[in-house]
Amino acid sequence: QVQLVESGGGLVQPGGSLRLSCAASGIIFSMYKMGWYRQAPGKQRELVATIGSGGTINYADAVKGRFTISRDNAKNTVYLQMASLEPEDTAVYYCKATNVLNRRDYWGQGTQVTVSS
Repeated sequence: QVQLVESGGGLVQPGGSLRLSCAASGIIFSMYKMGWYRQAPGKQRELVATIGSGGTINYADAVKGRFTISRDNAKNTVYLQMASLEPEDTAVYYCKATNVLNRRDYWGQGTQVTVSS
């Protein structure tokens, strides 16, 4: 079965850094567009960053210059390096995989990121 497992979340102080990982199994990883999304309580889920099967990267304006998305196809893993974290970054972060052929989506269960003093 398809499984996406996020890790790396936790509590961090404002200005700190954190790296999230999403390990995929049950898919041909190179055929998937990967993305990170986040959802804060009472708010809609929003795109954070995506990286295409060919390497095309897109960031939300709110995280440009602070977050970096990358992928390692050999490890079936996508990463989100987060720096200069702000309280507004507090959310559950979800990993998403989209099949580039049939456009079917798969979601991880999320990992909590809390930015607080």
